[in-house]
Amino acid sequence: MTLSAFAPAKVNLFLHVGAPGDDGYHPICSLMAFADVGDVVAVQPAETPSIEVTGPFAESLVGEDNLVVRAATALLRAARRPVPPFRLILDKRLPVAAGLGGGSSDAGAALRLLRDAVALDIADETLEAIAESLGADGVACLWGRTTMAEGRGEQLSAAPRMPVLDAVLVNPGVGSSTAEVYRAYDKSGAADRPNLPDSLDSAEEAAAYLSLCRNDLEAPAVALNPVIGEVLETLRGEPETLLARMSGSGATCFALCASDIEAEGLAERLEAMRPGWWIRRCRLG
Repeated sequence: MTLSAFAPAKVNLFLHVGAPGDDGYHPICSLMAFADVGDVVAVQPAETPSIEVTGPFAESLVGEDNLVVRAATALLRAARRPVPPFRLILDKRLPVAAGLGGGSSDAGAALRLLRDAVALDIADETLEAIAESLGADGVACLWGRTTMAEGRGEQLSAAPRMPVLDAVLVNPGVGSSTAEVYRAYDKSGAADRPNLPDSLDSAEEAAAYLSLCRNDLEAPAVALNPVIGEVLETLRGEPETLLARMSGSGATCFALCASDIEAEGLAERLEAMRPGWWIRRCRLG
């Protein structure tokens, strides 16, 4: 029997970044939301352990350090008991190096899935420790819930109450290296924390609040990959867009819309205008 788990795309609604500390890491403050588009991780019994990567972006992971394998290895080490061999299947539907937390989300889905599939008595805290060891956004992506992330991304707190947001994700087909973007980013001071409201009651209200925030990695990412700027300029010029911003360290950008009708119309027009871009209408929540 094959079991599967969804690995949602992560979207940074804002991302404030401070100067690196003594440990070399930049402190951040980010409001993270998760989309109803993403990858899928599946597990099935097998004679020997193996992993298969399928999907439109499978080739992008050839030769890459696969976080799903690292997550599975760490989980089995924590189990401290024999586990029947299994086959992992990663259906890679999200672009790679895209600012969508795909690798961390895949790892989180694998951790949740394997714990249940092979009935491991492992606490949530252990899953979180493994997820954090795999990446700064690992814990947020493990659970896939809207959250405030601070520190290196591992310090999570409650997000304002928000409606589900209709959005369009756009990736121009280029990878954006997180390490290179951070190297290009040079800013003094600490990551500031905006004054968070208790709730944002509509898409328009959310967009108005988020417009007061920013993504500090946007300018260096655009400098390294000017096509990201082209995406942002295109999105900001469309009538359905309430707010357009880059997610994470790029290259994916998003547009918030007032409703699914506006998001659908924007996505369809962009697909006609830019057939080479990866474009997905989604809901963020």
